[in-house]
Amino acid sequence: MFVLMEDLLDKLKLLSYEEEALRPHNMRPLSRHYFALPTNPGEQFFMFCTLAAWLISKAGRPFEQPQEYDDPNAVISSVLSELRSFGRPVDFPPSKLKTGCGEQVCYVLDCLAEEALKNTGFSWKRPAYPTEEPEEEEITEDDAELTLSKLEEDVAEEESDNEEDYIDLNVLKAQTYRSNMNNTAKQEEILQSTTDAAEWNLEVERVLPQLKVTVRTDNKDWRIHVDQMHQHKDGIDSSLKETRGYLDKLHNEISRTLEKINSREKYINNQLEHLVQEYRSAQALLSEAKEKYQEGSGGVTERIRVLSEITEALEKVKQETEEKGSSMTDGAPLVKIKQALTKLRQETIQMDIQIGVMEHALLQSKLKEKSNMTRDMHATVIPEATVGAY
Repeated sequence: MFVLMEDLLDKLKLLSYEEEALRPHNMRPLSRHYFALPTNPGEQFFMFCTLAAWLISKAGRPFEQPQEYDDPNAVISSVLSELRSFGRPVDFPPSKLKTGCGEQVCYVLDCLAEEALKNTGFSWKRPAYPTEEPEEEEITEDDAELTLSKLEEDVAEEESDNEEDYIDLNVLKAQTYRSNMNNTAKQEEILQSTTDAAEWNLEVERVLPQLKVTVRTDNKDWRIHVDQMHQHKDGIDSSLKETRGYLDKLHNEISRTLEKINSREKYINNQLEHLVQEYRSAQALLSEAKEKYQEGSGGVTERIRVLSEITEALEKVKQETEEKGSSMTDGAPLVKIKQALTKLRQETIQMDIQIGVMEHALLQSKLKEKSNMTRDMHATVIPEATVGAY
């Protein structure tokens, strides 16, 4: 997908998409992985629709430029129908293009870009590589190092200086040949060297520094890189052997610990299954008791409200009675009023008694429910040691 996106970007640059497609809409140029990674689905989908419409137009087909608030399903179906008309296969659902990124989006735009390049008459050619001239490295001469050219010059100078001290090779060969011919008859004699060993060692020590040839190493030489690669490989192999043992040991310990944890968890679940069921049933009973308590509390509140209304009405009646009694001078109505008041007081007392009886009965029922709830809660309490292990 990333390679396909890079190829698509190269094709779009060949078609001058920045000047023709993006500049009229004031859009920024695409990055190398714009349609390969999800960043902003709305912006990516609108960019996809814009480029697809422009590429279809570049390929020679009339296509209306989509707007930002057009139906995405209609735009996608139009783009896919144009792609099928070019003979390109479409073996994926249209919903894959709604995200505005992914392999399908890159595939559609790449196919349309190829058709646009064909319509413009563009053809790919072989790349023309520029000829690179080899760089001449300047080698600084070091007097401490002995190069081959310097060694040859020194040898030539020594030969020219000591020409008289050395014997010609041809003369030496002739003398050797004559000596060999003279000594053929003396094969039984032992050959011995006439050269002094001390002089020979002195000559070797004198010539040895000149025979040492030092070749300067170049850091760009592939042999040095190969040696470094072998050294690094050996170091990695040695470190890997030691590290792999620790990693295998750690892996085995972690595997054994996970197996122990799984087995212990299964054992605990099996042992505490009935306790869990009892706890769930106790929770259900507690919720039911809370609902009943709330309903009872609501009834008591309603009765208290009714009692307060009755008391207010009674106070009003008392006040009106007192006002009428003070305003009247006739004794008979006053007596009747007093009798009515006495009767009303008696009824009030009886009503207070009934209210007290009702409150007492309600209090008894609340206390009974509370004791039952406490007994049920104590009966369903799980021991602390068992809860900690669970």
